[in-house]
Amino acid sequence: MTKSAILVAWGRILRGQKPLLSIEITKECPLQCPGCYAYEPGHLGDNPLRQLVDYRGAQLVEGVLALVRRYRPLHISIIGGEPLVRYRELSELLPKLERMGIEVQLVTSAVRPVPEEWAALRCLHVVVSVDGLAPEHDRRRAPATYSRILQNIRGHRVIVHCTITRQQVSRTGYLADFARFWSERGEARKIWFSLFTPQAGNDSAERLTSDDRARALAELATLAQRFPKVHLSQQVLDGYRRPPVSPAECIFAQSTLCLSADLATRVTPCQFGGQPVCSECGCLASAGMTAIGRYKLAGLVRVADVFFLSRRLGESLVQKVQSSPLA
Repeated sequence: MTKSAILVAWGRILRGQKPLLSIEITKECPLQCPGCYAYEPGHLGDNPLRQLVDYRGAQLVEGVLALVRRYRPLHISIIGGEPLVRYRELSELLPKLERMGIEVQLVTSAVRPVPEEWAALRCLHVVVSVDGLAPEHDRRRAPATYSRILQNIRGHRVIVHCTITRQQVSRTGYLADFARFWSERGEARKIWFSLFTPQAGNDSAERLTSDDRARALAELATLAQRFPKVHLSQQVLDGYRRPPVSPAECIFAQSTLCLSADLATRVTPCQFGGQPVCSECGCLASAGMTAIGRYKLAGLVRVADVFFLSRRLGESLVQKVQSSPLA
């Protein structure tokens, strides 16, 4: 994010607005990935994602544009479900968001081809979820197998995103092998790593133990130096080691409005929904913003302190406006 964009975001926060928007663009997905938080019980409270009424066609395009005009986000994350289920609508929507100057991150399994014309969109950042090397990934994410992903991202420059689960840290050097494979692929322009974030009461095979987490972070600490495509600073790693204790103290959660597939239901307390175990948070965006928040301006005041003070001032302003007899 540029300095000018940071100033604009700060202005929005001071007016009680959230500068970031996350949309579950559809409830549909042809995959059944173990540990997927979107389909966990409790993700949306008492309303499972698959039971929502979602949109398609012109209704979806106009519905998203209406949200953009209402909330005026600087950045939109389009997630799912599987966004490419709505590739026709996105092919109409994304150029309009481009003309509005809005940065868009679209997270996909690449289960179907990424439309060729999207490669020309400068504000679009396609993030492909890849759960480890081919043998493990293909078992978890079929039909979005390695061979299909490589075919479907041809002609694009994508960000490869790996969520680290317990299965991946059982072998020393696994993450380095993953980074090496994708570093050698011309289609990958960046490689991101996050850690599996469990829900309260979740004891699935994906959940990392404290030793697993420490081992993964130790290996990750060496990868950025060895593989330039791996974007993972020591400050972000520290964000993983010391995550926010609750969504109320997470800058990413507090600066992002998360909406589900009906374009109305709010996903709370953060993008994960449900009851995420914050002490085991592995969200890359949260870790990155936590790292920024710990930076001291002029060596004196933490960015996080400025953010939360600004947010309180903005919320107070909104309350005063709403309580005014002229409102």
